[in-house]
Amino acid sequence: MQTIELNNAWFRGAVSIETNETGIRPWRLPHDRLNLFAAQVVQRAGDAAGVRLAFLTDSTCVELCVSKSDQDRQFDLVVEGVLSETVILLIGDEVCLFTNLPDRLKRVEIYFTQNAAVNVKTLKVKDGASTMPAPNNQPRWITYGSSITQCSTAESPSQTWPAIVARHKGWDLTCLGFAGQCHVEPMVARVIRDLPADIISLCLGINVMGGNTLNLRTFRSAIFGMISIIREKHGDTPIFVISPIYCPHRETDANVIGMNLVIMRQEIQEAVDILTSYGDANLIYVDGLDIMGEAYVEHLPDHLHPSAEGYKMMANRMLSKLSDRSHTNG
Repeated sequence: MQTIELNNAWFRGAVSIETNETGIRPWRLPHDRLNLFAAQVVQRAGDAAGVRLAFLTDSTCVELCVSKSDQDRQFDLVVEGVLSETVILLIGDEVCLFTNLPDRLKRVEIYFTQNAAVNVKTLKVKDGASTMPAPNNQPRWITYGSSITQCSTAESPSQTWPAIVARHKGWDLTCLGFAGQCHVEPMVARVIRDLPADIISLCLGINVMGGNTLNLRTFRSAIFGMISIIREKHGDTPIFVISPIYCPHRETDANVIGMNLVIMRQEIQEAVDILTSYGDANLIYVDGLDIMGEAYVEHLPDHLHPSAEGYKMMANRMLSKLSDRSHTNG
């Protein structure tokens, strides 16, 4: 098999690419400025949620070699937008071999495990096969959120709700789901601001509630600040602001600083209403209860995170809520 020389053009869903002595590591933050972010965010940003290799090839087999890890990992082969195969790398394993690909030129994406770091050593295809990076011709979607956006318990990396939505919509996904670390931080807002985007979604509230990090005085102001920072370079980009899905023990029970999810949803909607009243016509509120409300509690096994099937349900509901309106806005 022939080894393909990789560079940034082969990767999708990464904010930055770090070249090291053993290979290439994608990051979901700027890897050369990690000290600007809380250590907990950096740890989650090292996970490869939504990151993938995207290329065109007529090879009938593909081999991906990655550095060893101390945890099991999954890798999905997606051919022309359809999940073809999942390979599980056990602790210590390095090689994913995908075989029986169609014998024709096709778009191939290899989705990396969503809950661990991935350091790519080599990509190989059959000798003589034609292989090139996939064109950058899809609308670019950035989605920010918590573990419910990172989706560690999804069935496999391409079956997280953002990945499902992106494939159905034909969007180029960058997933900024940081488990436990979605605290409406200004430095993350700057990252989103500085990335190309045609659609942006912000799933806000659940980590703020669980971490007691913002109260009634500061939560709405933080939302104003995040959206205002993003708007500095994305003046007309559709931004969907999504409030928390159902969580029975946090709906009306207050945390230590007096916040509950009923209050949070009101604050998020009022923040969106105020900004739209000042002329932001491309800011859209999405009620998390319309995505996964009390009727779906059986799909929340820990009463917080959806099950693998629950994430698929979330994707189906999100498909009807999110849209690319940029073509109507000039």
